[in-house]
Amino acid sequence: MVVRLNVVLLLAVVASALVLVHVRYDSRLLYSELDQQVRMARQLETESDTLKVAVRAQAAASRVEQFARTELHMGPATPATTRYVHEPAGRSERLAAEPQPEAQAGQVQGDAS
Repeated sequence: MVVRLNVVLLLAVVASALVLVHVRYDSRLLYSELDQQVRMARQLETESDTLKVAVRAQAAASRVEQFARTELHMGPATPATTRYVHEPAGRSERLAAEPQPEAQAGQVQGDAS
């Protein structure tokens, strides 16, 4: 009976040692994967910052003006190139007197509640 107990205990110790080795191995794998992911996240943050700086540089006013002049063939507005559009007489007063569509919709909703 004692021999059987010793064999069972020996098997339990060996099994727990194997489980411990397996758990430590998995732990090391997970830690190395975590470290790799952290390095990748830092690299992506660096690339993101670089791209943000590049976008700011592309959106600078001087860059936009240069693009407008070269690619779109635009120039600065001068009095000689400015064209003025005159409205027919009385049109602006009629538009000002007409109720706005948003105001009408708000009045209809207000009456319904």
